[in-house]
Amino acid sequence: MVHLLIRWLISAILLLVVSHLVPGFKVDGLRSALIAALAIGLVNATLGFILKILTFPLTLVTFGLFLLVINALMLLFVSHLVPGFIVRGFVPAFWGALLLSLLNMLTRWLMPSAD
Repeated sequence: MVHLLIRWLISAILLLVVSHLVPGFKVDGLRSALIAALAIGLVNATLGFILKILTFPLTLVTFGLFLLVINALMLLFVSHLVPGFIVRGFVPAFWGALLLSLLNMLTRWLMPSAD
């Protein structure tokens, strides 16, 4: 349980980092980042999962790069739901998704597994 809370906090912090690096990607503060991180997790686990299954052939053809498009669309969707989390268009969402993916990989590599 503690590991899950730490991952949630790290995801929120990464959203704040990305908001400082990607123009058009804005998070108002830690509270908005925590809510957005939770919403992104829930949307990716439900709607994102369905989209990833439906677009699997396209993902194969693009060698997995289409997953960035799906993640960008998820960020855009969540930005409409969470006050204080603003993504101004597809391009900032795409770069935000790419940077979030890379930063999440890095933190998962650095953080020991809960198993």
